[in-house]
Amino acid sequence: ILVVVIPILVAAIVIIMRNAIPLFRVMQVKLDKLNLILDEGLSGVRVIRAFDRMRYEERRFDEANLDLTNVAIRVNRIIAWLMPIMMLVLNVSSVAILWFGAIRINNDQMQVGALIAFLQYAMQILFGLLMVSMLFIMLPRAAASADRINEVLAMEPEIEDAEQVKQADEMKGYVEFQDVTFSYPGAEEPALNNISFSARPGEVTAIIGGTGAGKSTLVSLIPRFYDIDSGHILVDGVDVREMAQKDLRAKIGFVPQKAVLFSGTIAENIRYGKEDASDEEVQHAAEVAQATEFISEMKDGYDSVIAQGGTNVSGGQKQRLSIARALVRKPEIYVFDDTFSALDFKTDAMLRGALKKETLDATVLIVAQRVSTVMDADQIIVLDEGRIAGIGTHRALMRSSEVYREIVTSQLSMEEIAEEIA
Repeated sequence: ILVVVIPILVAAIVIIMRNAIPLFRVMQVKLDKLNLILDEGLSGVRVIRAFDRMRYEERRFDEANLDLTNVAIRVNRIIAWLMPIMMLVLNVSSVAILWFGAIRINNDQMQVGALIAFLQYAMQILFGLLMVSMLFIMLPRAAASADRINEVLAMEPEIEDAEQVKQADEMKGYVEFQDVTFSYPGAEEPALNNISFSARPGEVTAIIGGTGAGKSTLVSLIPRFYDIDSGHILVDGVDVREMAQKDLRAKIGFVPQKAVLFSGTIAENIRYGKEDASDEEVQHAAEVAQATEFISEMKDGYDSVIAQGGTNVSGGQKQRLSIARALVRKPEIYVFDDTFSALDFKTDAMLRGALKKETLDATVLIVAQRVSTVMDADQIIVLDEGRIAGIGTHRALMRSSEVYREIVTSQLSMEEIAEEIA
């Protein structure tokens, strides 16, 4: 009896699982889409309200939810067959054992006790298979999730250290681009073309240009967030591809274009740049970043808690805390990627004045949209469609670079321009 029953059970489980596993993978994709719509709805709630798109977002959510529900119903209908089949086989097996056992007892070929014992053993085996089938109900969804986790775990980092890394100890704070060309993966045109310049300690190098000119891309190549297509980027005389990433990034204080804060206190966020920074160092960094005023107004000062994503502070406050996080590190090279955009002109001027004193021996690279932010730089690099359109001081570029003059005239009045040139 068991020789007939067990193959039937195994065949039923295999057939059901073969149909259920692909649907569970589809269900996972549908669930992702639903979560994406939900996340966009929550994070972009102000934009949705501003454009009166609540009904549209409700429809998007309802459609995605209905799509997920339909797939879930199909899966559960298939899985629902497993239990009735198991119980049917269990009960038919019991009846068959009693039937054939009764015939043997009637023919004096078997005792009643032996029949009862055999029935108990058979039920134990079949109940064990029943439990295994319950496990198989959970297995398809777990398999779909495991596939997705394995995809992440199997990813290899694109940026890796060289087999033999070099130390850059002879120089301090020198950055040089030598005929650098870079393209994003899949892009038809390079984002940067034949970029060459150098930045030295004690100097401020400003980078300005129109939207999409490649300013943020350029400074992202210094800490080696991407590898270049051709040319060389030297930090302290060593190609960044020949340095250990840890050593390279230890030399750089990077403030990204989009200020990022972590959940925790203000002091913990500033110490993210230097884990063992003292309270005095944290406070000094905040003072230079012009963050002391708003920190002192908060209830717990430096122990005030920052919400996830920094939602309880303004854009300008986030930028100043990000700058303080870089300052507390005291690096050789400072990279400010359009980090003054959310500041008012007064705070911007005060911050740049304080930074000038703080970064006397360091190399400073500033990406900016405002002409007022870059006018006092030792050298200004003008980017236009991924190429250098001019390098020099403000006055020199006003005479030599048409692209720079267009940027300046779009932001300053003719009287202000005349005063600056004079």
